[in-house]
Amino acid sequence: MFDIGFAELLIIAVVGLIVLGPEKLPVAARTVGLWVGKAKRTISGIQSDINEELRLEEMKRQVVMKQDELDRELDEMREPFSEALGSNSPLANSISAPKEKAPESDQDQNAVVETPPVEESSKADDRS
Repeated sequence: MFDIGFAELLIIAVVGLIVLGPEKLPVAARTVGLWVGKAKRTISGIQSDINEELRLEEMKRQVVMKQDELDRELDEMREPFSEALGSNSPLANSISAPKEKAPESDQDQNAVVETPPVEESSKADDRS
């Protein structure tokens, strides 16, 4: 980051001692140290977040590549079966072009079956 050697630090300390004096220099040095530490932690956190995002993007890219590879292999495996069965066979059509499973609608999943109310007969009704 910065290329500061011992000589530069010594010059900064002497200038700080002259400008701030011996009473305020330790407080100023402590404050600067806290700021530097906070800045390093913030930068480290940002770097780790960026590295994590890059890792996730790489994994997503690899998943897409593997999915494409698997799709190609599956198509290669389907080809001999569709040729052997012939183009007129319904089985060959289902092998060569698999049907996508249609998602069920929300109404079917959340449907409530209504039952008619049951009338309870009381003993008074049985007497009549």
